[in-house]
Amino acid sequence: MKMLVLGGTAFLSRQVAEQALAAGHEVTCACRGSSGRVPDGAAHVVLDRAADTDPRSGPWPGLARAGWDAVVDVARTPSWVATATAALGGRPHWVFVSTISVYAEPLTPGGGPGNSPVLPPAEGDPPTDDPTAYGPGKVACEDLVRATAGDGAWIVRPGLIVGPGDPSGRFTYWPVRLARGGPVLAPRPERAPVQVIDVRDLAAWIVEGAAARVRGTFDATAPAMTMGAALASVAAGVDSEPDLRWTDPAVLTGHDVRPWAGPRSLPLWLPGPELAGLMDRDVSASREAGLTCRPLSDTARDTLAWTRQTPDAKVGGLSPEEERQVLDSLGD
Repeated sequence: MKMLVLGGTAFLSRQVAEQALAAGHEVTCACRGSSGRVPDGAAHVVLDRAADTDPRSGPWPGLARAGWDAVVDVARTPSWVATATAALGGRPHWVFVSTISVYAEPLTPGGGPGNSPVLPPAEGDPPTDDPTAYGPGKVACEDLVRATAGDGAWIVRPGLIVGPGDPSGRFTYWPVRLARGGPVLAPRPERAPVQVIDVRDLAAWIVEGAAARVRGTFDATAPAMTMGAALASVAAGVDSEPDLRWTDPAVLTGHDVRPWAGPRSLPLWLPGPELAGLMDRDVSASREAGLTCRPLSDTARDTLAWTRQTPDAKVGGLSPEEERQVLDSLGD
């Protein structure tokens, strides 16, 4: 393929570019380059999507004449996608990476794109510092891609993307924490569903699916497992036998332990059954379309190795001191 990656220097888009190059495809990354260099072997077209907003000027006319077989876009800003689709048109195979955050809550566990309603699309560009605006913004982006590429578009809706290079630090918390050993604060219920996808598996599927011209809308995440099984897999990957202290959500919130992400959080924890559907998607159609996922233990092992090789790797969640304070207050 002749593939255009809108991005190509950070996390998922970089993995897509690297894996496309490894598969022998011709890859161009269009981006500012402020997050680093594009992968070796890829061409770089300097593009600032916040500034290059006219599809008839700047780098866009040259990109439009290049004759791409596939375009991969990971943007969250509708105006950026509007410019790209206006410039490049519907001839390339469009692959748009969206998110399961497009779904309206509450989500039924075991649902899929065909039976899960989405949020209303954002009007204009939503603020990037408002997490509730992320889903509506992606819905608007999806609509723009479909309006250009029609039924030929491939919309990929990942769950939580994890693995080496993760800038969020969410999943990274668990390999680092379990490798440290000792008593570990863990959120009940142990059977709460957990779903993540390794960035390398997602990128491989995007590259392979783009070459096969996969069409339609798919959720992209590994099959669900329980929280207990997930932490056991992570522990196995980092060669640890932790002492898990399972704690009720009400007790955690009473100690100002927060769910999912951010300061004082326990990542992967979503309290309340009304949120369970976010981590319990039916991905049978995606697996039939070629998505394969490595064991979570492998992801944990490689993520821990990456943090040890990367001094500025982000590790989210509770600090050791914060966790110790909560554990001490719980007693034995």
